[in-house]
Amino acid sequence: MKLKVTLFTIRAIIMIACVSFSAIAQDKPKADAFYKIVAHDGSGDYTTIQAAIDDSKSFPPQRITIFIKNGTYHEKVKVHEWNPDITLIGESREGTVITYNDYFAKVNTGINSTFHTYTMLVEGDGFIARDLTIVNASGDAGQAVALSVHANNAIVVNCSILGNQDTLYVSGNGFRIYFENCLITGTTDFIFGSATAYFKSCTLHSLKNSYITAASTPQGEAYGFVFDDCRLTAERGIDAVYLGRPWRPYAKTVFINCMMDAHIKPEGWYNWNKQEAERTAFYAEYNCSGTGYKPSDRVKWSYQLTKRQAKAYTVENCLGVAMAARIKQLQLK
Repeated sequence: MKLKVTLFTIRAIIMIACVSFSAIAQDKPKADAFYKIVAHDGSGDYTTIQAAIDDSKSFPPQRITIFIKNGTYHEKVKVHEWNPDITLIGESREGTVITYNDYFAKVNTGINSTFHTYTMLVEGDGFIARDLTIVNASGDAGQAVALSVHANNAIVVNCSILGNQDTLYVSGNGFRIYFENCLITGTTDFIFGSATAYFKSCTLHSLKNSYITAASTPQGEAYGFVFDDCRLTAERGIDAVYLGRPWRPYAKTVFINCMMDAHIKPEGWYNWNKQEAERTAFYAEYNCSGTGYKPSDRVKWSYQLTKRQAKAYTVENCLGVAMAARIKQLQLK
């Protein structure tokens, strides 16, 4: 299985990528309706993550925190729409692993099987995850989602999201989702969907020659996928990766201040054999670096932003002032 082959590389990337966030309190409060502990060895309130979620009050008056002790949790997890404001916190990023192995052909529910392959599905608004690893362990077996976020104002911090094709699905017209200091691995279209998603200081690690993003930004949305200060890396021998292709005609994807290794193709972007998408999609870069950043060789229908244009791509502008304030609360001063 390819994920096992690259495990050493992935661990090394996690160590390089880490930044500081506010530590989990050492003196954890006693478990109650708003604080739950999961431990697969039976030392917590629940042995599975799903049991803790299912036992949480619907539409709670305050945030519910679920602390997950180190261990490998072989389960398919769903945060329901009626479970907003849930926080999942792992004991450690490398030690707290949620894994499952569904993929398109295995699920076999028809043309939309991809959307049922998730290891974790989030539908509750205001969701927060931190210090976790989420894996679709099916290997290179076709479409296989690790994390699917169909929730507004969701925040994912210091997590590893590991898979192959279609690793991370961020969806919901008008939904705003934020990722920081995350490692995301994959092969084809491994970050895809319709939500406005902001990626800060993340590592995007390609496992084979293919496409990183497949945005389906709705017409009229000001922003789609924004990658700020991210690193684009790849397995040894990978040398022909596109930054993205348009799943839907009005796809928007922008890379700002990112480091791109040599695996990125000089032309950068692909139209997915949709000539008309060259007129409607918005693909752009600004002030990137690395051997894979070749602005003069990019396809003519992509853009290199000016400094003034790039200044518009702030968290406040892309996700809203209230969302930006919530993000700052999670960070060390």
